[in-house]
Amino acid sequence: MSSAEATLGFISSPCLTKVELRVACRGISDRDALSKPDPCVVLKMQSHGQWFEVDRTEVIRSSSSPVFSKIFLVDYYFEEVQRLRFELHDISSGNNGLRDADFLGSMECTLGQVSDLQPVVYSVCFCLFQIVSQRKLTKALLKQGNTAGKSSITVTAEELSGNDDYVELSFSARKLDDKDFFSKSDPFLEIFRINDDGTESLVHRTETVMNNLSPVWKSFKVSLNTLCSGDHDRELKCTVWDWDSNGKHDFIGEFQTTFKEMRTEQEGKQIQWECINPKYQLKKKNYRNSGVVILNHCKIIKMYSFLDYIMGGCQIQFTVAIDFTASNGDPRNSCSLHYIHPYQPNEYLKALVAVGEICQDYDSDKMFPAFGFGALIPPDFKVSHDFAVNFDEDNPECAGIQGVVEAYQNCLPKIQLYGPTNIAPIIQKVASSASEEMHTKEAMEYFILLILTDGVITDMADTREAIVHASHLPMSVIIVGVGNADFTDMQILDGDDGILRSPKGEPVLRDIVQFVPFKDFKHASPAALAKSVLAEVPNQVVDYYNAKGIKPKCLSDYESTRTFSP
Repeated sequence: MSSAEATLGFISSPCLTKVELRVACRGISDRDALSKPDPCVVLKMQSHGQWFEVDRTEVIRSSSSPVFSKIFLVDYYFEEVQRLRFELHDISSGNNGLRDADFLGSMECTLGQVSDLQPVVYSVCFCLFQIVSQRKLTKALLKQGNTAGKSSITVTAEELSGNDDYVELSFSARKLDDKDFFSKSDPFLEIFRINDDGTESLVHRTETVMNNLSPVWKSFKVSLNTLCSGDHDRELKCTVWDWDSNGKHDFIGEFQTTFKEMRTEQEGKQIQWECINPKYQLKKKNYRNSGVVILNHCKIIKMYSFLDYIMGGCQIQFTVAIDFTASNGDPRNSCSLHYIHPYQPNEYLKALVAVGEICQDYDSDKMFPAFGFGALIPPDFKVSHDFAVNFDEDNPECAGIQGVVEAYQNCLPKIQLYGPTNIAPIIQKVASSASEEMHTKEAMEYFILLILTDGVITDMADTREAIVHASHLPMSVIIVGVGNADFTDMQILDGDDGILRSPKGEPVLRDIVQFVPFKDFKHASPAALAKSVLAEVPNQVVDYYNAKGIKPKCLSDYESTRTFSP
């Protein structure tokens, strides 16, 4: 999300750098005497007076002083005041969403306060991606009514170097010490980077493998910047713990290594380390180790940016779907959301133009399919949920955004608004085209579907199924809620709040849906709406192609002049 603003041209900035933010909290109050909180931090950024979620940490169970392994990546602009808000929530067990969470406090600051980058920003411009020393900001968390409690939050910022490669790592262990009386240990692994000043930064925390002294942890990806600041000889400290439900995890052992040593696994050598408990080493005469940790896999992965794919010839295929259900009101009535005012565009047109004018610059032929749903259409006036707005089913494309606007205006007098609000058919239609593109195994076309609707959809189960299927395809879905309806139930489609699943329980492969209520932008500029709804698209494009191992085409023409990373 962070890189999208610059990539799509919403902010013109000669001095752009990326900053990693690490978060930890202390002294969080217990919910009751019998349990500790399950904390999660949500990062929000202010834009045009509105707060928008950027990302959130993982949930750490039973912890009053959590250190989160999730790292926030944000763009830094010297000339702009970037307001950040860190919200701490207590997530109820079995639910990672915020709906039933307890708000524990928040802290607001500017990115400049956190990163303290003003003194070095010009060296960033002239000496690209120069790494600066870490900066820390610790403040009290404010509760409702802006009253300070005993809990605090610490945010550590670090500017990134220019190396944007990732490394994929996979670890296992053998014969770890058993720390539990009635069962075997429940081990997890933490990796820390040792900084120049001797402090430690948490790089990654694996999942817990329950009741197993020889666990195999899931593989994970981490940037080389995060792992070792691009320095292959930098010391890394790895610690193995036995997880306990009360949050007081038992120490099993630790070892030190470097990425340079890890890389020898690529040469076919098996790398393993003895896991040492220093206390046992001092006390026990015949102590050898507390188990062995093995590196099963180490692979460097080149990560490409949104610009790499666009410059490599990838086209954004933009499709519009418009809600023509009766709840919009009679288009002849000035109170209707579809009313065509001679001097003032309605909300549908405002949203369409704001988003479409950005997307059309990434489509060489400027021809956009436009569909309608929920109306009775000629000649037989049967309800349709995926009809061409220009009534040419063989060629639903319109010439430019202006062509879509004209087709929409010409369509209104010829149809009868009806219902219900079903959007699964239009998602499936675009997914069909995206599926054909997927089989080419090239980064040539990525599909964006913009759905404009005035109400909560009625085919939620089918829509969830369609989105889960589309998450495997080169495709993103943007939904803009028009009018003053209560769109709370629509947030389930936006994977920001937990993981969307199909009715059968299958999770989305990746988050491809962005939902935004237009009323939040009624008094803002069109650029503010476009910025919000398109913010996640560049990263969705990059995530799709990088996950598939698909490289951009025709990179040689500009790769030597590229000056920033994804």
